[in-house]
Amino acid sequence: MRVLVSAYACEPGRGSEPGVGWNLVQQVSNFYETWVITRTNNREPIERVLPTDVTRNIHFIYFDLPRWMAFWKRGRRGLQLYYYLWQLGAYFAVRKLHREIGFDLVHHVTFVKYWAPSFLALLPLPFLWGPVGGAESAPLRFWFSLSFRGKLYELLRYFVRGLAKLDPFVRLTAQRAVMAMATTRETEERLRALGCRRVFVFPQVALPGAEIRLLGGMCARMTSPFRVVSIGYLMHFKGFDLGLRAFARFHREFPASEYWLIGEGPERGRLERLARELDVTGRVTFWGSETRTEVLEKLADCDVLLHPALHESGGLVSLEAMAAGRPVICLDLGGLALQVTEDTGIRVPAVSPQQAVAALAAALSRIARDPCLRASLARAGRERVQQHFNWERKGLCLASMYDQVSKNCCDC
Repeated sequence: MRVLVSAYACEPGRGSEPGVGWNLVQQVSNFYETWVITRTNNREPIERVLPTDVTRNIHFIYFDLPRWMAFWKRGRRGLQLYYYLWQLGAYFAVRKLHREIGFDLVHHVTFVKYWAPSFLALLPLPFLWGPVGGAESAPLRFWFSLSFRGKLYELLRYFVRGLAKLDPFVRLTAQRAVMAMATTRETEERLRALGCRRVFVFPQVALPGAEIRLLGGMCARMTSPFRVVSIGYLMHFKGFDLGLRAFARFHREFPASEYWLIGEGPERGRLERLARELDVTGRVTFWGSETRTEVLEKLADCDVLLHPALHESGGLVSLEAMAAGRPVICLDLGGLALQVTEDTGIRVPAVSPQQAVAALAAALSRIARDPCLRASLARAGRERVQQHFNWERKGLCLASMYDQVSKNCCDC
């Protein structure tokens, strides 16, 4: 079977969207002859590893819009418009190629968001969409605690998602999909409302087997101080302000404790001011941006991951923590609510900021004071990642889906 994959973001050795694109196309190519259309700026990192990391069944098509349009996507400015137009250009780029090769199936992978169309759905082929997310929202009661920048971001996000309901190409993408994969329950409901006939939840994040084994070799920490870590881009929706407030409350009861924040972003100044207001600057360290190797080294020096994201379709860092035997404390929202179970960590209800802070602090206290619980959560977390968030296992699931789609289309 000849498969065409659309992966705007696709880069080896990366997390987030590029990592999803790269790992998924590698899995597809283990079973089928695979063509991947992606951005030209992904060529160098991809071709650097092609001889060793990718099977011979994979072919990359590098496509970009004209150079004069590139100014739209400098930083984050205009990226969404550029991406929308790139999807349209990709359709015309592969339409002729389809006549020459004769693809059997087309699959849109990245970006992982439901509110932009994939024009490849217009090809006369069975079309798979996803995994896509983006329907997750920060609870309204939490908006009052956000910075002005955070409130503006959430308003614009609501506006863009509202436009998606009016975009006929988004609806056409949904209606043309023979199968759609949603990262969360919230997105599953939104896809059904757009007209998807067949939808199921399929989280977009996972770890390669080799990384699971590597992280599984991290030993449990038995020394003081009890160290809490949060990792990620310092944006408002990551909820790190809730994490700081919860740590300050926990620290009053458990003085032999520290809080590490790893990452950079627009909220850093606000978080540093909050740490001073809470009088915990001596116990809180902002490490800034780190390489992935440095992040994992610091994770090994911590006891628990605190990841109170207000909306996130899936967190790779929470899987890395579970694979490393570090329990995860999160809000019971979005993709994290699907990753973390009561056996692998603690999910906290998100009723209000005050309630969430108190519950997060109580969860930290519970884990810090009970080494047996910490060890139990560590074992269950490692097993859950191996069983449910392993890229090789996801590859088998994808192969089963493709075969099912192909059989159904042949029967028709």
